[in-house]
Amino acid sequence: MTPPTHILVGTIGRVFWMRVDGRGTFQNSLQAKKALQRVVSQGMRNLVVDLERCPMMDSTFLGMLTGAALNLRESDGGGSLSVVNANQRNLQLLTSLGLDHILELDRDGKLWEAERKEVCDALQNCGESTADCKEAQTQHVLSAHQALADVSEANESRFHDVIEFLEKELEAGTSAVPA
Repeated sequence: MTPPTHILVGTIGRVFWMRVDGRGTFQNSLQAKKALQRVVSQGMRNLVVDLERCPMMDSTFLGMLTGAALNLRESDGGGSLSVVNANQRNLQLLTSLGLDHILELDRDGKLWEAERKEVCDALQNCGESTADCKEAQTQHVLSAHQALADVSEANESRFHDVIEFLEKELEAGTSAVPA
């Protein structure tokens, strides 16, 4: 059995830090998205997603990161979303989808060096609600995949069928989120 994932968050100086402790999946991506949206609405512009304890991410989680980075860039005041401590598998996913052009990928461990030392003491459970209706969850999964598709034509063809399926689910009102 796969251990549960925890989304840990904290503010270190001028940086909002989120650590994914377990797999980044459609099951926890809405919780992570809400946490990111909350701090951006409060004026935070430097966001870090720490993948040191995240063995893998699914396309919904990747799309959520993409959407968050794009929204931050387009917001008043700009900002950046950095990904640190990604393993080879996650780095390969991020680069193969072209997300290295949208996210700041820390490949050599130099981004946010001072904050890395303080991070363990500053993090706590996210606390964002995970009790959303199936329709809201399906809409979230759809918007995550649309964000990925918008990055490149290759991604558009990769995720076309998923997007089409989710749009039909929402139209039909059945909202069966894929497992």
